[in-house]
Amino acid sequence: MKAATVVEPRRLEVREALQPQPGVGEVRVRLEGCGVCASNLPPWEGREWFSYPMAPGGLGHEGWGRIDAVGSGVTGLAPGDRVAMLSNAAYAEYDVAEADSVVRLPEALEGRPFPGEPLGCAVNIFRRSGIQAGQTVAIVGIGFLGALLTQLASRAGARVLAVSRRPFALEMARRMGAAETIPMDDHWRILERVKELTEGAFCPVVVEAVGKQWPLDLAAELTGERGRLIVAGYHQDGLRQVNMQLWNWRGLDVINAHERDPQVYVEGIRAAVEAVAAGRLDPSPLYTHVYPLERLGEALDATAERPDGFVKALISLDAS
Repeated sequence: MKAATVVEPRRLEVREALQPQPGVGEVRVRLEGCGVCASNLPPWEGREWFSYPMAPGGLGHEGWGRIDAVGSGVTGLAPGDRVAMLSNAAYAEYDVAEADSVVRLPEALEGRPFPGEPLGCAVNIFRRSGIQAGQTVAIVGIGFLGALLTQLASRAGARVLAVSRRPFALEMARRMGAAETIPMDDHWRILERVKELTEGAFCPVVVEAVGKQWPLDLAAELTGERGRLIVAGYHQDGLRQVNMQLWNWRGLDVINAHERDPQVYVEGIRAAVEAVAAGRLDPSPLYTHVYPLERLGEALDATAERPDGFVKALISLDAS
């Protein structure tokens, strides 16, 4: 099979590799595609704690495709089933996954891309946020995750204030249902605008979906007394400082919305499948860039640089 291998920082090769064989309780999937995640960027850019070359297909964890082989002990799944999966080497033509980490895709989603892991992540974050109809909710950072949360919150009846640095992202937030959009340019101007929109109370729920220090600081200040600050951004590039005086004085509930239980991940994917199939969630406008496997490096660079019009990159195995 063909598999992308990161051979050193910022260089990859598509090489021939042996097809993985499903073990006990596993299935093998002929991949149709895989989403590109911002968590891929540190190993792509290079850090001293990574080893190169990486495993064939490594870093890819947002795959979907069709089962083509099942290991012993697998029930309820069969070759030909179209599925989304949790796996770790999906930048390749084939990958294996535990059978209980696979979610079958219904006929209503036939022919549509389905990067299950980030869609399930968005659903799980929304669940943990406790957003209710009638609330004014700020979402700081409108990338793929922030845009999905904007749609989920607005369709649940919340009034969403979307904060982002890119005009394109703010326009996307409007399409996803945001009631107000605020450029993320000047800290104090943002605070004054949200204060004005909330009659001085700020927001009962704020989601930070960037993963950087300033947006985290900003999100905390936008959270009203006894409010919930939801940390959804990817904070894995160093330590963060927090304004504990503010958090303590306002009595904030701070929720780290990153999930580590694989089965909760799978429950989120299953809920996302149902929501997309029923039309309650529509991620299709967010898949803005599609690359063949051979151009994975370009997809990773675009994920880092976020050119105008970019939200989410997908790797298409049909196009490679």
